[in-house]
Amino acid sequence: MILSNLNNRVELEKLHPLMPRLFEWLEQTDVMTLPQGIHEIVGRDLFVNNAIPATLFTAENAPIEVHRNYMDVQIVFKGTETMGWKPLEEIEVWRGEYDAAKDVRFSNERCEHFITLRAGELTVFYPEDGHAPFIVEEGCELVKVIAKLRLR
Repeated sequence: MILSNLNNRVELEKLHPLMPRLFEWLEQTDVMTLPQGIHEIVGRDLFVNNAIPATLFTAENAPIEVHRNYMDVQIVFKGTETMGWKPLEEIEVWRGEYDAAKDVRFSNERCEHFITLRAGELTVFYPEDGHAPFIVEEGCELVKVIAKLRLR
């Protein structure tokens, strides 16, 4: 897991060959008015999902998710979001099987480590990073995008 902010673009672009393209897209896009849903940038190798779930979570009920084929770059543009983190190797109980079509598997275990992101901050989650996003205080308006960069 990496915690950073948009000011560190030069260093962040070294993390993945398509990361510079993501930053170019962000410069050209008004994220505040972007329709919810999936927006392909480089087909399924790089796309952005900015859908906010109808139900936001608390630290006590946020499910952990992991991915195998993509890294997540979760960027907050408005509001404050807390995310839980738990190493993949420490997750013992899973909720269902891995969904290859959505590249996700969930666990109802609880995270012990949490970070809070404000506007302009981001986190990068790799396949070894179990993460629990969308922990938001009631009444907080959250605008964020989740960029998915294919690893495999």
